[in-house]
Amino acid sequence: MKDQDVMKEQVEAVIAEIRPLLQGDGGDIELVAIEGGVVKVKLRGACAGCPGAQMTLKMAVERRLKAKIPEVERVESV
Repeated sequence: MKDQDVMKEQVEAVIAEIRPLLQGDGGDIELVAIEGGVVKVKLRGACAGCPGAQMTLKMAVERRLKAKIPEVERVESV
């Protein structure tokens, strides 16, 4: 359980780095859950309905999380 807490803190720290970029475009991101190596997030604001949201999720959020936290396998929007 301790490892999961550490991973959650690491994920939150990376999301905090990405958040200003999303907020600059009128959106936001929220960590919903971590299940094994799968990070589940919710895109909010302008990001929620944006056609480029999936690209942002994979190319920005997932790429940065995987680079900084090797245990992250993928990121899913819920």
